[in-house]
Amino acid sequence: MKAYEVRKFIGADGLVLNHERSEPEAGPAQVIVKIHAASLNYRDLSVSTGQYPGRLKPSVIPLSDGAGEIVSRGAGVTRMKVGDRVTSVFYPDWIAGAISDEVTEFALGGALDGVLAEYIALPERAVIPIPDSLTFNEAATLPSAALTAWQALIVTAGLKAGDTVLVLGTGGVSLFAIQFAKLHCATVILTSSSSAKLQRGAQLKADHLINYRENPQWDTQVLDLTGGRGVDIVIEVGGAGTLERSLRSVRKGGTVVLVGRLAGLGQVDPLPIMRRAIRLIGINVGSHETFAAMNRAIAAADLHPVIDRSFPFAEAKAAYLYMQSGMQFGKVLVTL
Repeated sequence: MKAYEVRKFIGADGLVLNHERSEPEAGPAQVIVKIHAASLNYRDLSVSTGQYPGRLKPSVIPLSDGAGEIVSRGAGVTRMKVGDRVTSVFYPDWIAGAISDEVTEFALGGALDGVLAEYIALPERAVIPIPDSLTFNEAATLPSAALTAWQALIVTAGLKAGDTVLVLGTGGVSLFAIQFAKLHCATVILTSSSSAKLQRGAQLKADHLINYRENPQWDTQVLDLTGGRGVDIVIEVGGAGTLERSLRSVRKGGTVVLVGRLAGLGQVDPLPIMRRAIRLIGINVGSHETFAAMNRAIAAADLHPVIDRSFPFAEAKAAYLYMQSGMQFGKVLVTL
């Protein structure tokens, strides 16, 4: 079969298309999935450059997020059948319960081969049925970006109707955060450096828009919009580069959920966190149980992911470069 491999950690040019990789066979409790679509995350860019902090398998098949159909199954498989439409999961071993070293030791597209291939073998427990309302392309966006946003808002922050959520940027996690927040009747404040992207955020029903390039002290504007109270929840994707202003933007006793560090590294004074009893917590995707719960909500609400652009399998390197450019609004896909 054909599969991409990360041979050198030099970015997109380190991807090599192997035309002679052995097609996987289903072992006990495994299924073989024919991949129809895969989506990119910022994590995949860091894997391609060798900057990803987790374990990396030599010549790993990249990408963790894929969707396809089961074409064969091994002995002992009882839950899934041939023809079922499924997605991969980021952590095959995180079935349910709290995060731990044991359940997050192995991840697709890093310590384990990922989904940028024609076929992949996965444990039966590590595939999730696709909601009937979604296409393969749409479903391929769910395993990391959507689940991270759901874990941040619903599981970790306990989002409820009437809350106000500050969403930083317009990456994959952020756009899902807007959709999930509006699904729960929350007010959304969205920031971006692009006025055009902010207007597209408004189409997703973001209530307030802040261009942080035009308004560098955007935390002051957040406080103005909330009558000086601050927001209930911040979806913090910038890391230390934006965290100080996020802490100023959240209400006393509110929650800042760390899901990325796109704005770089730095130091943060912990005193405001203590004095204002802010709950600052990091998350890392979510369990299979949480994934299934999210899918039920997506199906019930007929929610559809935002997709920016799809690239054919032969142009996977171009997909990486496009993702790296930051031009996208929505998920970037590779289709087979």
